[in-house]
Amino acid sequence: MAPMPVVSAPSPILEVTPHTTPRLVHTLKNDSSVLTVVVGRDRIYAGTQNGEILVWSLADFQLVHRIQAHKRSIMSLFLSADQSLLFSSASDPIVNVWCPNTMDRLYEIYSTNDSFGDIFSVAYSSQYETVYYGAQNTSIQWASLKDPDRRVSNDCASHPDRRNHRFFDSKTVGGASTPRPTDERYDLIPRPHTVIETDKRASKMFAHFGYVYCMLITTGATEYTNPEDDVLISGGGDGTIKAWKLGGKEIGPDGYETGLQEIMVLGEEDANSVMSIFVDCSFLYSGKLDGVIELWDLDTKQKLRVIKAHKGDVMSIQMGWGYLWSAASSGTVSKHSTAYYGQYEPEVPEGSQHVSQKYQCLTQWKAHDGKILSSAVTTYEGKELYISGANDSTVAIWRLPCQAPPEQPVQQQDEEMMITSLREFVSYKTVSSRPEYAEDCRRGASFLRSLFRKLGGDVEMLSADDKLHHPVVLAKFSGKALPTAQRKRILFYGHYDVVPADTRKGKWENDPFQLTGLNGYLYGRGVSDNKGPIMAALYAATDLIQAKSLDSDIVFVIEGQEESGSRGFKETIRKFKDRIGHIDYILLANSYWLDDETPCLTYGLRGVMHATVCVESKNPDLHSGVDGSFLVNEPLSDLMMLLAKLKGPKNRVMLPHFYDDILPLTAEEEARYDDILSVLMAQGKGRNRTSAESLKANLMARWREPNLTHHKVKVSGPDGSLISSHASAKISVRLVPGQKVEEITSSLASFLQQEFENLDSSNKLSIEIDEQAEPWLGDPGNYIFRTMEDAVLKAWDPLFARRSSLHGSAAPTTVTNGHSTNGVQVNGTCPKLGRPLYIREGGSIPAIRFLEKEFDAPAAHLPCGQASDSAHLDNERLRVLNLSKSREIFRYLFQRL
Repeated sequence: MAPMPVVSAPSPILEVTPHTTPRLVHTLKNDSSVLTVVVGRDRIYAGTQNGEILVWSLADFQLVHRIQAHKRSIMSLFLSADQSLLFSSASDPIVNVWCPNTMDRLYEIYSTNDSFGDIFSVAYSSQYETVYYGAQNTSIQWASLKDPDRRVSNDCASHPDRRNHRFFDSKTVGGASTPRPTDERYDLIPRPHTVIETDKRASKMFAHFGYVYCMLITTGATEYTNPEDDVLISGGGDGTIKAWKLGGKEIGPDGYETGLQEIMVLGEEDANSVMSIFVDCSFLYSGKLDGVIELWDLDTKQKLRVIKAHKGDVMSIQMGWGYLWSAASSGTVSKHSTAYYGQYEPEVPEGSQHVSQKYQCLTQWKAHDGKILSSAVTTYEGKELYISGANDSTVAIWRLPCQAPPEQPVQQQDEEMMITSLREFVSYKTVSSRPEYAEDCRRGASFLRSLFRKLGGDVEMLSADDKLHHPVVLAKFSGKALPTAQRKRILFYGHYDVVPADTRKGKWENDPFQLTGLNGYLYGRGVSDNKGPIMAALYAATDLIQAKSLDSDIVFVIEGQEESGSRGFKETIRKFKDRIGHIDYILLANSYWLDDETPCLTYGLRGVMHATVCVESKNPDLHSGVDGSFLVNEPLSDLMMLLAKLKGPKNRVMLPHFYDDILPLTAEEEARYDDILSVLMAQGKGRNRTSAESLKANLMARWREPNLTHHKVKVSGPDGSLISSHASAKISVRLVPGQKVEEITSSLASFLQQEFENLDSSNKLSIEIDEQAEPWLGDPGNYIFRTMEDAVLKAWDPLFARRSSLHGSAAPTTVTNGHSTNGVQVNGTCPKLGRPLYIREGGSIPAIRFLEKEFDAPAAHLPCGQASDSAHLDNERLRVLNLSKSREIFRYLFQRL
């Protein structure tokens, strides 16, 4: 490739550091306005006002072809997905199909409708081998390239050039008629290889109540169609955007084909014309009059954003390198941030809020002296190029800094498909706790939906309030055995949201949203909690489907707000419980081993209740010197006295009857702690009996004892010598099996209210319950846990003293503190376990006990990762071996349960 000549960029209208205006590297001048531009692998195609198609090489910008393609202005160019066909439409009633390499005219398509007008837009479905074109008369018509019945001769009498036009060819009194215009250029239009006449019935009249300005073909953008089916999207002069299902051949009651069926209408309340559209995943961007860009969700049919991008009409929209590019009739081009920004994201000053500024204008510049009517983006030989065409008769090529957003997932050569899917899954910044990431969460959910569908699942997006920024993704994989009513149904619960990843302090070794493999581990935010386990379970199900061995139904319920309290999850499950159906077993994988070496099974979690306690005064903030005295009841003082009442000596919680319902320690449970001690002590966690007892007490305190924690206090007013008018504190109570969250909540409120009354304060107390989750205790002896134990033993066989109970051998036992354990001595020192460790955890998962009660089904919890996975911390990781073994375990479970 010849070096690109660099021309100085014009002065920018706006630049947000470090973003800069792209450099103008070449200008292609013509003697006619450029109305439409598309770009191929190595060529630029431009349609002009005088009916020509110009083709330039991207290698050296030399003109390769100059074709008189139409008699009138070319309104639209469209390249097929495989770039084997180039389509053109114009202000004449003709659509042409060209070979992009030779510019041979392969097909000529015409309509027999005399009042057709300009053809503003054209699109092609490779699935149906059908051309769709939208016209000035508000219709969309279509023609198949492969239908032999629609092929006619080159000199067919019904051709627009030869048939009598009832308006333009009408005769005056005396028999005279206006002669048709002629031009010697018309003789230069190549003769087509094939002529196709559009069937009069292949037409959708009044597709819009306005001109059909723009169209495109997409797949998998909405849940209202099959993910592999082409969908036509059109934008009209009536301000609406419509989605159309394609492919029908039947003749409807109106006498027209059913090849275009409306499935969605957006923007009916707005009459501003839609001049351009672009689809990215399930998001649709529409460019409108007066510089407005609208963002729509094709699944929820909701308008998510309205962006004022330009002073002129938005004539073209593109998505490239993680950014939204728009061009307007004012001659300006704008670059906006989107849900992707990667290394282009500005550095955030220390201490400032670390957020992604979605749809912020990062760069705007004057690109042309006339109206920009079309644009395209491409990467050619590693160079990122933005290409614009305008009515100043030029095509401008702009080069961006050579940077690739790191979050764009790149599949490694020969990479296993599960890891490839996980790589893309991790790239979505699904941080549910921050509203600025809501669209990222939606994209992550859409990715899951598409993946589940691709692998054969029946998928829905569920939400209790019909706002699907954090939807629950429901996917069902049907088993083959027995009648449907007799099949077992296994629910796998997971979550696709993650906690934030703060990269400001440089503790992350790599981009947290770019999956990185290093020394046998996969690094990235959410890889261990919980995106990796979801992929393991999904591909385990597909393994069985491909082997024709899936007997049970597998139901995936993947929520999007687990890391922010599972808001709305209960309401959503209850609303769609009938759709989820009967459940026999519940599985989840949302925790870690006790160490890095010993497989574990989790059978217990603490519950939690988060609350905000607030004391406020009727007075404003006061100066402690001017206004302070013993006569003033200070809200912060009242709050401190209340908080002090909650805990007594040795951190004992002082709520009445708080400890009454805690389940007693059984011999079986204590034996499990002894198993754990045998492993931890052998690893050097303790050196003598005292440290062993201390370690055991520590585990019990964290796993099976409740606790109350004061988190933080907030006061009104600035720092200084103030008496704040209100003070609030965040507290949490960790609950254990036997305690009921509703009773503890009521007891806390009553206790605080009584103690506040004892203060005889003039202030006001309020208590707000922020989150509740019940404790969970599984039964290690039930069928689901026994099956899971067998699966773990089979997958991790070399780590254990004996194989699964399925193989008939028994585990040797030792005795510790009078209780039998499952360990044996190896080389006289380190115990080798006969089964996985059964552990409990001090944390909480709100959904697990709720799902058990709601579906009356037992749950079991498989920890997939190791203790050093650093979930919620910097450099979160998951060992590749653990990921593959988890897939093996789930495959066993799905087959045996």
